[in-house]
Amino acid sequence: MATLPDIVAPAVDREDPPPRQQLKAVGTAPAVLPAWLRAQSINVTRHAAALRPFRREEFGTGPAAPSEGHIRVVNSLISKLRGGLLKMSKNVTRAVAAANEEPDRARLRSVVLHKDRAHRWVQGIEKIWDFYFELFGQRQSPPYGEWLLSCDRVAMDCYQTIYTNLGVAKSIPAPPPFCFMRTGFAPSTIRRGIALKRLGLQLNPFPLVQLPYHRMVNPWTLGAVMHEVSHNLQSELGLSKDVPRAVARRLLRARLGRSVAMVWTRWNREMFADMCALLLGGPEVLGSLMDVVGRAPAMVFGFNPRGVHPTPYLRTLISVELLRRMGFTDEAANYRRAWTRVYPDARAGNIPEAMLKTFPEACAQAVDAMCFQPYKALGNKSLAQVIRFQRKDYQMMEEAAGRMAAGADPGIIPERFLIGASRIALNRRMARPGVVTENFYKELVRR
Repeated sequence: MATLPDIVAPAVDREDPPPRQQLKAVGTAPAVLPAWLRAQSINVTRHAAALRPFRREEFGTGPAAPSEGHIRVVNSLISKLRGGLLKMSKNVTRAVAAANEEPDRARLRSVVLHKDRAHRWVQGIEKIWDFYFELFGQRQSPPYGEWLLSCDRVAMDCYQTIYTNLGVAKSIPAPPPFCFMRTGFAPSTIRRGIALKRLGLQLNPFPLVQLPYHRMVNPWTLGAVMHEVSHNLQSELGLSKDVPRAVARRLLRARLGRSVAMVWTRWNREMFADMCALLLGGPEVLGSLMDVVGRAPAMVFGFNPRGVHPTPYLRTLISVELLRRMGFTDEAANYRRAWTRVYPDARAGNIPEAMLKTFPEACAQAVDAMCFQPYKALGNKSLAQVIRFQRKDYQMMEEAAGRMAAGADPGIIPERFLIGASRIALNRRMARPGVVTENFYKELVRR
């Protein structure tokens, strides 16, 4: 494991008297105030030395270790903040020197004020340093490092698929998404360039994908990786305003009611992530979504008037509509039949009557506007043209499921397809869950 570094003694340490003089002073206690003042200067200087940039090799040398790009941008952030701390430490040292010459009230007050500013700055940098230290440190422990590397590779495949199929050249995002593990029920993401409270409102330098442990041990539930990555893609492709605007205009033009249009527009980011994930990963992503939203009826039918997520009952049916539009009509019908059998009464909760009454038309309009209409940001292509999942892709996924279940090389299948392949292998009982999991990660780590 990475450990805190041995700190090189700062310059103030070298001002101590030589050993012979120290021996003469043995048994003689120094005056409290001068010793305390000197310690404040030493403390701040050593804090600045301790919060040094990371070295890539301290987090391991294998493929699971953070990339040079990830280390570099984090070090750039730390170095920028550390520069401010070094200036503050000099102010503390000067204030201490002045107070030692003449320890009057004004000079002593100057010491504690400069010390307090530096201390708060130290706390801010420590918070950032610790955040990335923990993230990077997860990559050293097997099997978690290999699991996270595998999810990184799925995320990278999503980015590469979309950016290479755009109708217009765009600057290449770097560094790529970085996955980390947290306990809890729901995955989440932190987008690039977002000011984070936990980072003292500094800008996050690369997309972070947070995955719960229970998802990692069940790789057929990792459609969440594609969903969370898609949140980042909506921002980085320049669709954050275009998509909600397109959905709102379409629903208003359809005269489904302003309140209905407002709800669907508020859902745009989560709906976009669901749509993009389904286009990236195919029908099995819908099963992964049902794993997430298929909970107690009170939650599934619970409408939140301020919520950014579609009501779970409707959320699954929105993906069913996209699956049908993708050409998977039988699969869409099967998912709809299963979902409505588990949750047969749409009026069992508090979903507004206007939302239920308009849902079939509103859903069709919103899916079409979001996925099947051209966007300038995509080079005048639609999302479904940029990400084309077809029947042949599903057949490739089925073949890979059989190979993976048998422990054979699944071949050149894209990384993101391995999630669907693992779910096919599980659902069709091609192998025990533990075997599917082992072979899933083994293949992604090998690449």
